[in-house]
Amino acid sequence: MISFARRTTHQRHGRSRTALGVAVLVATGGLFIPASSASAGVRTTAEVSTAHVAAQTLAATTSQPVLRQGSRGTAVTTLQRRLAALHYDVGPIDGIFGPSTYHGVVAFQKVNNLVRDGIVGPQTWGALARPLIPKPKYTHSGYSIEANLTKQVLYLARQGSVVRILDASSGKASTPTPTGNFKIQRRIDGWRQSSLGLLWRPNYFYYGYAVHGATSVPTYPASHGCVRVPIPAMNRLWSIIGIGTPTHIYR
Repeated sequence: MISFARRTTHQRHGRSRTALGVAVLVATGGLFIPASSASAGVRTTAEVSTAHVAAQTLAATTSQPVLRQGSRGTAVTTLQRRLAALHYDVGPIDGIFGPSTYHGVVAFQKVNNLVRDGIVGPQTWGALARPLIPKPKYTHSGYSIEANLTKQVLYLARQGSVVRILDASSGKASTPTPTGNFKIQRRIDGWRQSSLGLLWRPNYFYYGYAVHGATSVPTYPASHGCVRVPIPAMNRLWSIIGIGTPTHIYR
């Protein structure tokens, strides 16, 4: 009887270890454990760490709702705070998924090579947990702006760090935005009616080319050569930059 009880206990422990292994695989999305470690019942520190990170990421992404324009509530507040902490321009943190939050999400998706749909689903939540952190190409003691035409975003930088990221739309293929190193030469505090349309608070960096606010900022290059940003974003940027602000435009 004693011998039989010992065998049964051993079998129960084996089944428990097997169930635990399956649970870990499910929780981590199919984390691979080398056969030598698994058969010995030993997991390395790296494996435990990877499993922990994967489980945390999975829990974070699956517990959050899908958010889009019109969404409201604490999940939106969480989203806004996270984006603001990563220096994306989202406007007021008010729990309302409005246009400014939408453009903040799109800018984040552009930087992190995600689909630019402005919808915060599992992939975007996952990227928010482990984001790419952009760095400016140029360093200045004061503020500078950089338009990354490949990403279609505008960086406000200072002393080698990006301090704000704005959604942007540059010149389309037929009317490309000039690249190079410039400075803001003149500004207009208000609407400017140009031959190609209305420009809100334009900051001219090269002849008639400007960084300006616009009512339409698509997720792709669509302007006649200027760099468009949302009007509320330009209003928040206006008092920070000025004549002489270094302006770098590159791909």
